[in-house]
Amino acid sequence: MQERMNELIDIINEADYNYHTLDAPTMTDQEYDMYLRELYEIEEEHPEWVREDSPTQHAGGKIIEGFEKVTHKIPMMSLSDVFSESEVIAFDERIQKEGIHPEYMCELKIDGLSVSLLYEKGKLVRAATRGDGTVGEDITHNVKTIKVIPLRLKQDVDIEVRGEIFMNKKTLEELNQKRKEKGEPLLQNCRNAAAGSIRQLDSKIAAERKLDNFIYHLPNPLDYGLKTHAEAIDYMASLGFKTNPNNRLVKNIKEVLEFIEEKGELRPTLPYDIDGVVIKVNSIEQQQKLGYTAKYPKWATAYKFPAEEVLTKLKDIIFTVGRTGQITPNAVLDPVIVAGSTISRATLHNEDYVKEKDLKIGDIVSIRKAGDVIPEVVEVKKERRTGNEKDFTMITECPMCHTTLVKKEGQVDYFCPNSKCPARHVEGLIHFVSRDAMNIDGLGDRIMEDFYNFHYIGNIADIYSLKQHEKELIRLEGYGDKSVSNLLEAIENSKENSLEKLIFGLGIPHVGAKTAKILAQKFETMDALQEASLETLTSIPDVGEIIAKSIIEYFADSHNSGIVEELKDLGINMKYLGEKVEEKEDFAGKTFVLTGSLEIFTREEAESRIELLGGKTSSSVSKKTDAVIVGANPGSKYDKAKELGIPIWTEQEFEEKLNS
Repeated sequence: MQERMNELIDIINEADYNYHTLDAPTMTDQEYDMYLRELYEIEEEHPEWVREDSPTQHAGGKIIEGFEKVTHKIPMMSLSDVFSESEVIAFDERIQKEGIHPEYMCELKIDGLSVSLLYEKGKLVRAATRGDGTVGEDITHNVKTIKVIPLRLKQDVDIEVRGEIFMNKKTLEELNQKRKEKGEPLLQNCRNAAAGSIRQLDSKIAAERKLDNFIYHLPNPLDYGLKTHAEAIDYMASLGFKTNPNNRLVKNIKEVLEFIEEKGELRPTLPYDIDGVVIKVNSIEQQQKLGYTAKYPKWATAYKFPAEEVLTKLKDIIFTVGRTGQITPNAVLDPVIVAGSTISRATLHNEDYVKEKDLKIGDIVSIRKAGDVIPEVVEVKKERRTGNEKDFTMITECPMCHTTLVKKEGQVDYFCPNSKCPARHVEGLIHFVSRDAMNIDGLGDRIMEDFYNFHYIGNIADIYSLKQHEKELIRLEGYGDKSVSNLLEAIENSKENSLEKLIFGLGIPHVGAKTAKILAQKFETMDALQEASLETLTSIPDVGEIIAKSIIEYFADSHNSGIVEELKDLGINMKYLGEKVEEKEDFAGKTFVLTGSLEIFTREEAESRIELLGGKTSSSVSKKTDAVIVGANPGSKYDKAKELGIPIWTEQEFEEKLNS
């Protein structure tokens, strides 16, 4: 009978490995349950025979009084974090400076709980949390309930490995459904659910949570004759550990960035949560040469995906005046990183927006980036209020010129009616020199404000007369011959910009950069645009009646038309210099979405070609999408296109249609 017990343990352990680790079941649930029941019966009859690596031990049942401390033989170091493409490139540059030209292993950064697993002669003897990196907590009783973690390895080796314990999205959904039915509080997210499960004193509760695991690190690969991290991953997989199939060995930093983009798109479709990509030098010899800081290995880093939502404190609400006179309340925040940028301000749009969200100064609020561009306040965490918060009060006077504000009937925004309000002028000037407009390098927000306050610039045309003040500018604190020379050269160069830059820079209400380009392509000269009728303007795709009326009203104002004439006299280009739109049947009036890694074109080239043939691009797939163009490793946009029955073009098909 003991021989049969040993046989059953081998059969069930192999089935567990195939099902949980390889995702390749080799027997039916009925067969599995039959073998497991038989094993339980033998072990109940002969408890003295029960082996520690028996699959029955995955069921849990051990209850401990508390967690014992464990000292790691090899410290569990954390990784440095980077938040942008430029920081990833800087990481590579630091390594290249050491005379190392590495291959990199790219791995998904699972959002779970780090674990160290210690085996002696192939048998699991201890599992521990990271803790402070030196001392963790013994969680062996709970880790034994995770079926994907082998209780006995395929070889009788002494080894310590590290990995991540996590909960799958579907498991959390099912778990919360059961908790809802029982009236129990729901678990917030997969990471918290996994961490909470591991910290249960009763292992039966942990067993019910159906946790998962990936192993990703061998701290001492040279002891096993392994020369690369990739070899270490393969070796650990051969022992029976589950490793992530999404790992990829790449040749250079360009391929690292492609991996990051690809997996960022795939992120919503993965069965588990990830919060970034881990980048490791593959060669163990190169790792040793690079070494460690006090906290991190120099040969690895973790790129963190843009945070979907983060918490911070609303320190104050201040008011700004836009170039149209619109008054906007703005949140002053404790600085926090969102989507790779440090955010300390966020727009609150208008009085109604603040009141609807019930915001108070001193609140803890969640913020995110809307469309990865503009930070926005999502909600206030009312449960975090202390009673010391201050109510929001809308101002009644312009913060710059103290003119009484007005609010037009049917509108939510307040305006400063003073056309000579200095704030309106400064904002208009800053907009004119901004990157998407005339793109004059060296004229940032603060410098424009200084030049306005020093009376060097009073209107747009004055920008092109700054040369008259060259000697005075050089004498200003923080300036010098070289910086002033570069600034004046940038101003002179901007005269050659294509017409769309100027149209956008003028700040015509409702005319954004994209609309400005459409207008420039259609009319080709400023004179033709100024003379356009309402009927002609509204006939252009993407130019509705509101935009058309705004354009006509702008040029009908003698002050505005006078500025345009002054700019003409100063030599500013008034013609469209880009390629002309030549509408093509496959593209004209249609909307396209690009996804995956393009090889023939850059994304910017592809978008430009589509626009020049009369089409337009969008960042998301909807029923209005006419075609999705896919490169290598397309993500969720590809899946949605298939679901909606939208035509899908390969990059080669796209090229053929361009050239046909």
